[in-house]
Amino acid sequence: MIFGSPELVLKAKNVELRTPRYSDYEQWRDVRESSKAFLEPWEPKRGNDFFKRNAFNNRVKWAKKSAKANQAYQFFIFDSYQTLLGSVTIENIRKGPSNAATLGYWLGKQHTGKGFMREAVLNIVNFSFNRLFISRLEAATLPENKSSRILLEKVGFKYEGVGQSYLQINGRWRNHVLYGLLRNDRRGHVDES
Repeated sequence: MIFGSPELVLKAKNVELRTPRYSDYEQWRDVRESSKAFLEPWEPKRGNDFFKRNAFNNRVKWAKKSAKANQAYQFFIFDSYQTLLGSVTIENIRKGPSNAATLGYWLGKQHTGKGFMREAVLNIVNFSFNRLFISRLEAATLPENKSSRILLEKVGFKYEGVGQSYLQINGRWRNHVLYGLLRNDRRGHVDES
């Protein structure tokens, strides 16, 4: 993992972001199951094994392996009582000329509207720009997901357009609204000659 750390922890005022552990399974399962109907319209279709421990363990292994390779970083979001609230992920890290990554996140239904995700995303933006030295973060959301769009805009992401049939969500291809955030405002004028 970054700087040789076996586990990453990012602290903010009301949330703590930590890489997943195998011991997080019960809390993760509880928040995912209690929020299943709430999250279903916004996510890819989940198979029957999604809630099983073995599948969770495989995702923890993926998170550890991806972080070690500097390809992706997944963080679980906890409140001050160490209650698991959701997750935020930076993935598809592309170094070189693009130096960009993709941001994804989810929050349990009972934890929405309390500012937790805003604080978590701001922390991840800081981590991405100042520790990973990524220049550009990208995010995509369904057009009707007003909460997600408001969140992205509040933390500084700019609307960049619509991706046609961008992702399969709940079993069908869906258009997504695309957003970007730059470490330094490097947007310039395009010559139209």
